[in-house]
Amino acid sequence: MNSTITWSNFVSQLFNGLALGALLALISSGLTIIYGTLGVLNLAHGAMFMLGGYAGFVAYQFTGSFVVAVIAGTLFVALVGVVMERVVIRTFYGRPPEDQLLVTFGLGIVFVEAVRFSFGSLSQVVPTPSAFIGITSLGFMFYPTYRLALVGIVAVALIALFFVLYRTRIGMIVRAGIEDAEMVDALGIDVYRVFMLVFGIGAMAAGFAGIVNAPVVSLTPDMGEAILVQTFVVVVIGGVGSFTGAVLGGLIAGEIISITAMFNPGYSYVMLFAAMTLVLLVRPHGLLGARGRE
Repeated sequence: MNSTITWSNFVSQLFNGLALGALLALISSGLTIIYGTLGVLNLAHGAMFMLGGYAGFVAYQFTGSFVVAVIAGTLFVALVGVVMERVVIRTFYGRPPEDQLLVTFGLGIVFVEAVRFSFGSLSQVVPTPSAFIGITSLGFMFYPTYRLALVGIVAVALIALFFVLYRTRIGMIVRAGIEDAEMVDALGIDVYRVFMLVFGIGAMAAGFAGIVNAPVVSLTPDMGEAILVQTFVVVVIGGVGSFTGAVLGGLIAGEIISITAMFNPGYSYVMLFAAMTLVLLVRPHGLLGARGRE
């Protein structure tokens, strides 16, 4: 346990929690709209986060441009998501939930082992963009510049995703699908095309998060496992199918993990699951969730 906690350390951990929370919010938003619309709990979502990092890493090796790496990582995982939905997931819509869990879990393992075969188990590094190298003075403390930029980057991505979901016709159809997919189909809308689009958007969110977070942590084939666990907790806390719930849950989870780590890192997950349990006792459908698929 750390007995020399200072005000600057506390504020620094708050910023760390904000950065982690924003990242979890972005990843969780993809997971929650996939489950809310398709009813599929995608256990390969953490692997898609990892794939985004590695795809961006490859693009960076060829171009030396972080912007190109972000675009490549994002689009690659979006494509993987679309192909995954069309080739595999679509055949499991009418199957029991446990079959869907098993197939997505298996696909996650395939993705991880494919990356391990291609890159080995040693960690890979994506350098910090030159514009964000170093530290920034906030007056009362110094903080890594890229971590500050990461909060802004993820915030812009969340706003863009919010705009797509709540200000466009596509978003309206997606949200209608979350509420009642059968009704969307009855209105003459190709519901399977909507499902493919939703899966692609959800995967894209995870891939984008994976590459923008790459300069903060080293890339390893297993990096998606811990993120997947945290993401599920975020979805439960925020409420399944709720975009704003994913954002709120992500910020709460990020701060819990970060603040707890300041006192004793070993209890970070304990406190996170304790918070999830408390939310489930008070609001079984999450903080901003509503009764959905039973």
